[in-house]
Amino acid sequence: MNGADRVRLSRTVARWWTETRSQAGLLPTAAKLAAMLWEFLRASTPEQRRRRFGDIDYDWQHRVNTTGATVSPRDRLLGMFLSPYQPTEPALFQTMLANLNIDFREFTFVDLGSGKGRTLLMASEFPFRRIIGVELLPDLHIAAEQNVRQYNSGTQKCTRIEAICRDAREFEFPIEPTVLYLFNPLPKAGLVRVMERLQQSLREHPRPLLVVYHNPLLEKVLSNAAGLKKIGGTHQFVLYASQALRDVPASQE
Repeated sequence: MNGADRVRLSRTVARWWTETRSQAGLLPTAAKLAAMLWEFLRASTPEQRRRRFGDIDYDWQHRVNTTGATVSPRDRLLGMFLSPYQPTEPALFQTMLANLNIDFREFTFVDLGSGKGRTLLMASEFPFRRIIGVELLPDLHIAAEQNVRQYNSGTQKCTRIEAICRDAREFEFPIEPTVLYLFNPLPKAGLVRVMERLQQSLREHPRPLLVVYHNPLLEKVLSNAAGLKKIGGTHQFVLYASQALRDVPASQE
């Protein structure tokens, strides 16, 4: 790793340590750190890497590189303290969006923690007005840009796709109707920060907004967010909607 990489890693670990210690205390934080590092080492074995290639079918079909198996050791280590890279399973993504009951043409799709961009590509199969992905790690962001250029699909309905390399905690939400996709992109403190910014944006610019939260480990953060209300979901995902969306009749497609 070069000097810049070491600074980023050290800052990431230091922030994680500070935030986790403030919530859990010293000894539980130290124990969690040891468990995370052990898991990282265990996941670095050749056998575990081969298992990560289990998500490769989507890439073969569309001639892209969204698999978690080719993420560098550095980015996998960073992911232990931010959010591990894991691409969304295509069939489940279709199910989640099928539950929205909206006119996709009126909505912008935003994925926080977009990684290599698989979700952006899958969202482009729906007629969104535009698609935005936000990713912190430069290598994953570069892969997403390449995948957007290389994506091969005869059924793509949206080609306005923008990949942004930025901290999701500082992202300025678009003020048009939005579908916000979350797959545990941040630790709890980071997600709280994102929800605070989202609530402020909704207060200043009331508008229809839907949150699709996949694997909702931190759902309590959303349930505590003023202006959002749970409208559905399963054990695999939950849906939240803004007041502006709940005040209008559902779109009929």
